[in-house]
Amino acid sequence: MRGWAGLLTLGVLSLPGLLAQDADLRVYTEHPRLFLRPQRLRLLQREKQRDSQRWRQFSLLMAGHAPMPEPGFAGALYYRAGGEAEGGKQAVAWALSPAATDLRQLALVFDWCQDALTETQSQTLAKKLAKTIDATAADRSVAATRSRLLAAIVLADHLQDVSAKNVEQIIHIWWQGQIAPALKAGRNAVPRDDLYALYEMLHAVRDNLNLDLREAAPLFFKGLPAYDLLSYYPATFPAAEGEYRIPAVKGAREPDLRRAALARAAELAMVPFDNNSNQTLVLQGWLMHDSFLLRGTFGVTYEFLWANPYQPGLSYYHVPLVFHDDLFGRLFARTSWEENARWLGYFDGELQLFQDGKVSVLNLESAESPLTMDEAVVYFGRSAQRFSVKLEPEVDAFVLGLKPGAFYQIEVDDEELVEQSTDPGGILALHLPRQVKVGVRIRPRPTAIEFHGQAEGEKSQ
Repeated sequence: MRGWAGLLTLGVLSLPGLLAQDADLRVYTEHPRLFLRPQRLRLLQREKQRDSQRWRQFSLLMAGHAPMPEPGFAGALYYRAGGEAEGGKQAVAWALSPAATDLRQLALVFDWCQDALTETQSQTLAKKLAKTIDATAADRSVAATRSRLLAAIVLADHLQDVSAKNVEQIIHIWWQGQIAPALKAGRNAVPRDDLYALYEMLHAVRDNLNLDLREAAPLFFKGLPAYDLLSYYPATFPAAEGEYRIPAVKGAREPDLRRAALARAAELAMVPFDNNSNQTLVLQGWLMHDSFLLRGTFGVTYEFLWANPYQPGLSYYHVPLVFHDDLFGRLFARTSWEENARWLGYFDGELQLFQDGKVSVLNLESAESPLTMDEAVVYFGRSAQRFSVKLEPEVDAFVLGLKPGAFYQIEVDDEELVEQSTDPGGILALHLPRQVKVGVRIRPRPTAIEFHGQAEGEKSQ
């Protein structure tokens, strides 16, 4: 039942979504089309009226002419949501300047500042959008494709052929034909750093075409909130403008605050999709801590656009401390939700351990085995061929460093021999008796030739 509930929450059986897949993918909504649909626009206008903390920080930077890293995005939002005419003038001036080449920001200015554009300016900017769409057509990355999609949607009643062609190509060929099948097959076609761009696409398509793109890869999205929360390092990073949670990164590099801001922005954009699901409520509980508000010139625009302080949330302290993603071959575990927790992450073929305030990369061949967390015990590769263990009811056991997608024979004391395959990361999730010490032996399943040789040997004996 929980499995079915998860699928229904994602809208996999959504009738409007299924019908939209066969419908003409043309946009008939009015400006603003991107993100600022009437309900969200009213929420942001209410935030201004209340002089909320988020509006106050955003307007302080805008009114003070702080240099914004994304001037088109910030100025257009200041104009449309805040009713500040100066923001619209600045955004339009930026968009029409030769230096403005960011297609995503150009699309937002064209959409949000449409009534601030003269007819000539609107035509000029529409042509610039179309030209930039063509110039970036070879870039199939998530971010670049997102930007082309946003531009195509805002051009719907201005350059209809350009709009329809690009919307159909991106949805049918890029998403349904390439990215979604890759995700279903366990290939990481949407890295964590692209999640925000992906969610901008999801919002734009659902708001304007009544189509939920998540339906094409339901398991990826079902596990996304848990992966998102467990793949942060435990300790937060104190910056001049506030605290940041730092998402894990391969190579254990120094904290990248822009990357951290976009990770939070992606979570803020996830919440509106399933307002009443338990996963969303937990995610909202994770987000609504004032110490992690994005206050800097880069993050403040995202914070004001997406945060919904009126949405209730649940404590993330109820989230399990272990997440095994058998679709992509990833494992995350931590000892608690406190900042001083120990944390283990195995992703993209790399094993990391965070403890005592720092992260280190471990060698699977030489890592000390087993590594015990509060709700997981982890064994490594060759050292896990034979061992004894006594598991408590809440503890799971895993073996890392095995051959991806391979079958192994598992022998447990007083149990029948079973065969089980590893996931795409070479992780074997063991199903062992609890509260009793047992011996465990793991070995690769013999090939047909090996099996025949063993049988002949036994026969001769």
